[in-house]
Amino acid sequence: MYPLTALVAMALDAACGYPQWVFARIGHPVSWIGRLIAWCEGHWNAPRLSFAQRRFNGICALFAAIIATATVCIPLAWAIDSLVPAPFNVLLLGAAASTLIAQRSLYDHVSAVANAIDEMGIAGGRSAVAQIVGRDTGSLDEAGVSRAAIESLAENCSDGVVAPLLWLLIGGLPAVGVYKAINTADSMIGHKSDRYLAFGWAAAHLDDLVNLPASRLSALFIIAAAAVLPGTDARAAVRAVLRDARHHRSPNAGWPEAAMAGALGLRLAGPRVYGGVLIDDHWMGDGRREAHAADIGRALRVFRTACLLQAATVASIACATII
Repeated sequence: MYPLTALVAMALDAACGYPQWVFARIGHPVSWIGRLIAWCEGHWNAPRLSFAQRRFNGICALFAAIIATATVCIPLAWAIDSLVPAPFNVLLLGAAASTLIAQRSLYDHVSAVANAIDEMGIAGGRSAVAQIVGRDTGSLDEAGVSRAAIESLAENCSDGVVAPLLWLLIGGLPAVGVYKAINTADSMIGHKSDRYLAFGWAAAHLDDLVNLPASRLSALFIIAAAAVLPGTDARAAVRAVLRDARHHRSPNAGWPEAAMAGALGLRLAGPRVYGGVLIDDHWMGDGRREAHAADIGRALRVFRTACLLQAATVASIACATII
């Protein structure tokens, strides 16, 4: 039943996303997980504690998030599967799982950056891209803003779309829920700053592990999308992945970023500033650095096509399980 659930989840997320009125009233599953992690960090990550103690506390915080999520998702999945007749059980499970997939929200947030550049200039672009990236955006020019948006789109294609669906296919709602708990913990505390280096150590390393297969798959879907879209280069995407992905400071982000860079004929990643500190990262791709708002639109077309190819793959798996 997992492939059918995944197909329903993809369709519902693409069609509706997570309604803003629902978020305003009850929040979002990721925000619920985030509140637990924030509470743990506030109480267990005091600077007076030793490095070893804070690292142990970070492990405890990560497992608290995982256990809390599993405690909700396992009984919920069992109740829907056991008590709700088919096919409504699949629809309900798909609806629940759709809240943990970010196709539509990712597309909307990245599209907003291109629109902001077109309508409000570079100041609007900086403000919009600051909503989706962690780097310093105050001094970015149009090329920097555009590259940041495209990099976020490529990386989150893996973290926000491919990985949740992969874990949904493997283990249903409980597996994707646990994945989101790990990924949320990494995004909140898995940083190499003085504050989080110890406390976020477990979250960062476990997130790298659970995202490893999806990052490679996301690169394949981006390459496949480039192969069918005019104006993109699948061969250059393959070359960029083979040459550059392993040099990225992240063991996973380099794969979709390199694929997107090669497909669009751009250079992505490279030196960036986080919290006033220059991070001298390796360039992904060997194309031009001067990206524009139009390149964000091209990247969104690649992303949309990659999502359609992924949906077709899930549909094929679903048909095979039925037959």
